[in-house]
Amino acid sequence: MSYEIKKVAVLGAGVMGTGIAAHLANAGIPSLLFDIVPKDSDRRSSLAEDGIKGALKAKPAAFYKKENAARITPCNYDDDAEKLSTCDLIIEVVVERLDIKAHVYKWVEKNRKKGAIVASNTSGISLEAMASPMSAEMREHFMITHFFNPVRYMALLELVTGEHTLPAVVKAVASFGNQVLGKGIVFGKDTPNFVANRIGTYGMASALRAMTDANLNIETIDAIFGSALGRPKSAVFRTGDLVGIDTLLHVFSNVYDNATTDEERDLFLPPDWVKELVANGALGSKSGAGFFKKDKIDGKKVILSYDLDTKTYTPTEKPRYKSIGAAKRKEDPAEAINAMLSGDDEAAKVAWRVIADTAIYAANRLPEIADDIVNIDNAMRWGFGWATGPFQTWDAIGVASSIERMEAEGRTVPAWVKDMLAAGRASFYERDSTGAMNYWCPVNGVSVVPTPIGNINVKTLRATKKFVHRTASATLLDMGDGALLLEFHSKMNALDELVFEQYARGLDLLDEGKYEALVVGNQDGKAFSAGANILMILMNAMQQNWDAIDEALVGMQGLLMRAKYSKKPVVVAPYGLTLGGGAEVAMQCTATVAAAELYMGLVEVGVGLIPGGGGCKEMMVRYLGDLPQDAGYDPNPLLQKAFEQIGMGKVATSAEEARAVGMLRPTDMMVINGEDLLSKAKRVALGLAAAGITPPAERTIKVPGRSGRAAIELFLRQMKQGGYASEHDILVGSKLANVLTGGDVPNNTVLTERDLLDLEREAFLSLCGEPKTLERIQYMLEKGKPLRN
Repeated sequence: MSYEIKKVAVLGAGVMGTGIAAHLANAGIPSLLFDIVPKDSDRRSSLAEDGIKGALKAKPAAFYKKENAARITPCNYDDDAEKLSTCDLIIEVVVERLDIKAHVYKWVEKNRKKGAIVASNTSGISLEAMASPMSAEMREHFMITHFFNPVRYMALLELVTGEHTLPAVVKAVASFGNQVLGKGIVFGKDTPNFVANRIGTYGMASALRAMTDANLNIETIDAIFGSALGRPKSAVFRTGDLVGIDTLLHVFSNVYDNATTDEERDLFLPPDWVKELVANGALGSKSGAGFFKKDKIDGKKVILSYDLDTKTYTPTEKPRYKSIGAAKRKEDPAEAINAMLSGDDEAAKVAWRVIADTAIYAANRLPEIADDIVNIDNAMRWGFGWATGPFQTWDAIGVASSIERMEAEGRTVPAWVKDMLAAGRASFYERDSTGAMNYWCPVNGVSVVPTPIGNINVKTLRATKKFVHRTASATLLDMGDGALLLEFHSKMNALDELVFEQYARGLDLLDEGKYEALVVGNQDGKAFSAGANILMILMNAMQQNWDAIDEALVGMQGLLMRAKYSKKPVVVAPYGLTLGGGAEVAMQCTATVAAAELYMGLVEVGVGLIPGGGGCKEMMVRYLGDLPQDAGYDPNPLLQKAFEQIGMGKVATSAEEARAVGMLRPTDMMVINGEDLLSKAKRVALGLAAAGITPPAERTIKVPGRSGRAAIELFLRQMKQGGYASEHDILVGSKLANVLTGGDVPNNTVLTERDLLDLEREAFLSLCGEPKTLERIQYMLEKGKPLRN
């Protein structure tokens, strides 16, 4: 039997339930959100209604766009029970108590249609305990689908099945989770806390132990196990505050109470001082205080941390250890880990201790919590945001040498790991001659890391030497089937001379008939491109080398216009940070295939500049270019909207939001599973090539000229008078207004794209000569944030 999931019921309108419903809505799936009928309200579905309202206000945003909330129908168990029979999947997200879940499942069994899949979002209750009272048919359709919060942003979906769960049900849910919801799937076992929380909470417990033994404070532990090691900035204790310390204790207790044979069981008994925090109501962010607390000292907002000795909150101090600094200077996660561990200070010693203990603990969990190392590594990467999972980390530090150190310090390394070395294999992961990644499995020996059919991995292309041309900042790779890939790999994928040289080379190869389509994209890091290399702009401006800046702008503008109007398709695949010049690249092409998680904006005003590579021009033609030029229309409201978008440096926080403000076209595709981005971009590019595209003519628009500029300048003066803008903000805004209204021309003048590019370039160059702009650029390079001067 095959299963198609078209409509879903979510039972429980708390934060997690509404988060799941919101993400279903993001994926285009309608849902029914159920909760009880409250005793003190005349709105019988008020809990579900209020849950949806809460999701609309959530930060970070739960929805790609607020209109998606219309796909959720608020319901209650009493009045809407018959509606359950319309759902193909039912996800239970009620309180973590077995008796309450059992009561809900009785209601489900009475009202669901036969064959509907039932799933629990429990984070630790045994599947067998939940399933045992169910009918045989419902047990066959029952499993655990453990989402992580916030649902939209956390990539992990853990699936746990019972002995009666039908394979077709598992296949359908895995496919739905991956292809429709964009989640990374991890298959776990019916064990306490499953995979990610079992390893993740052990890592936190190990860090607690190491902190106490080394007499360190909590901000130091967070500095060690945060971004320096390729992990989230929230690290250990800030993560605890976000999750809730009471919730954390519950997860710890679940392991201690139920994993009675765990060799590290006693580590899951939390220290007394943590239990005292909970007893005193310090539960974390939701209570206003936890491991950290926000306060004011002398009128200034400060963050305080809990001092274990005084049992009071004291101002945090930035820990300064050479090993942490060395790690932060490395972009590659493996290099960062080794930089940290090569130090001899206390931070390096603590990092080694926790990494070593976690590696051994994870190895001892096979096959208890999962069947292979891939599921464990993926769980930690997708569920806890680690750049490398425990076994990938072990590979990075060297398996043989680290085992030698572990055993010298008295640790017991699992026999299967040493068996791997004895078999002549030096690492858990290796690439074979075809470029495929395989891994060592203690059960089945060497196995291939599973990847979806057709999935494109840039590292595999590199490993199989699909190079067409390489430079330090960008590479051209053969994707097969006549498709060429332009991959950026500079720091934060910033755009520089070498990137544009490779882009031009790729377009040349299209024109020469050597390839049928070009895809522009990459997979490393969190940024498609954070923008242009502003250091080069600063250096040339300080040397007053205006010709060099002008030449670079002319080259960039011409290149992106060439890509936009190429006779063969050029498809750009942006994701993550797509800012400034990165947004200009993504906007000027045949088609854009964007990841749903897209943070796209023309943010040049933050460094005292305006877009100079066609960003202003492109926003203008997107807002006005489709209007008949002989029609009588007022362009001012639309251009003022464009001014607001660019002049305030707004960033769209999803692909749908980018589409709403014109940075993506209505025809551009959104891909919810980021790992499919390049493969889908390739298919779109080759599809367009097969269809035989004909490039459109360059656009023209009618501009308001001087009269339109006056209206925007009035707004700028009001901003200045209200104290919302500095003198330099006004100057930058005036330059932008001049471009967006067409320059010093009369109302209703029709301009071409080339005219608009000239205006952009002129404004950009003039701002490069402003001392305050140079101050802003220098501050951004040094501090990583904008300067208001």
